[in-house]
Amino acid sequence: MQISRHGAQAFKVQFGETVLAFDPVSKQSKLKPTNFGADITLISLNHPDMNGSDQTSRGTKETFVINGPGEYEVQGVFIKGLPSASNYDGGEKINTIYTINLENMNLCFLGALGKIDIPAETKAALEDIDILFVPIGGEGVLDSKDAYKFAVSLEPHIIIPMNYNEVSLKAFLKDGGGEAVKGIEKLTIKKKELEGKEGEIVVLDEQ
Repeated sequence: MQISRHGAQAFKVQFGETVLAFDPVSKQSKLKPTNFGADITLISLNHPDMNGSDQTSRGTKETFVINGPGEYEVQGVFIKGLPSASNYDGGEKINTIYTINLENMNLCFLGALGKIDIPAETKAALEDIDILFVPIGGEGVLDSKDAYKFAVSLEPHIIIPMNYNEVSLKAFLKDGGGEAVKGIEKLTIKKKELEGKEGEIVVLDEQ
């Protein structure tokens, strides 16, 4: 599996010939639009910074869009969308947390999660997480302190921060003891390589 970051909290996850896009940036955003094709696009929040499914279709190939809570099976990929809340860009909005099983690894994408007080049924579904994507920048999503506290509580093997600036990233890494894997463009990982990792923070360079 290969994971790369393409914006605030836009990620490309590829396994074999299948590509997943998480929260791609749309052309209507003030941020740089996402620019890659995907078989499946997952959108956590209906906001131009994160709902750019228009950017992940290519030619006659339409991406399969998932944009809310529910259980899905697409091209053999099992996806669960769980309800939560966000205050991104002002006002409380519905945020969807996604859990995905790929190559025998469990991914959890928290989206634009704004508070750690999430519904009990949502929290109960967040277990056995291998790779966790967590927003840390504040301003409507979790701030660095709450983000680290919540991330550690889920006991993932790897934590990938997103939606941050230099200040919030520095604060997040400080809470994490200052240790992190940084300066990599793409995380290539297999299930067996997760052994012995406990909450390892991996900071991906933006593509």
